[in-house]
Amino acid sequence: MEKKIVQVNLAQLNQVSVLCTCFNLRKASRVVTQFFDQELKPSGLLATQFTILVAISLLNSGSINGLAQSLAMDRTTLTRNLKPLEREGLIQIEPGQDQRTRVVSLTDAGQASLAKALPLWEQAQACVVEKLGQERWSTLLSHLNVTTTLVSQF
Repeated sequence: MEKKIVQVNLAQLNQVSVLCTCFNLRKASRVVTQFFDQELKPSGLLATQFTILVAISLLNSGSINGLAQSLAMDRTTLTRNLKPLEREGLIQIEPGQDQRTRVVSLTDAGQASLAKALPLWEQAQACVVEKLGQERWSTLLSHLNVTTTLVSQF
């Protein structure tokens, strides 16, 4: 049986790489994440782990569903990301009042890890703001917030 070779229009693919919102947001996200990962390295946390610990701390413990919603993450993806944090003793996951609900909270080790990472984050954040310039950074942050709000309504 012969396989049919499908030709892809290279001009269209070029348009995707130049104009696609998702393509370009993910590319920018990867670059920023790699930078923050490098800066947070002495803390032992990845940028994704740091943001999850911050969100848990801000919620002062909360359900996995609530945490997923606050992070705009799929519950399954969040659960997968919580496992290493739980294994390392940084978070604790317990049943909620309803047996179907799981409540996530920071442990003392998680608080200590967050405290160690926070000055590293501040340094990385200041570097990004300096490189972008305050006005561009403020505009970017505003546009990202609007984008998150509007696209989540689709």
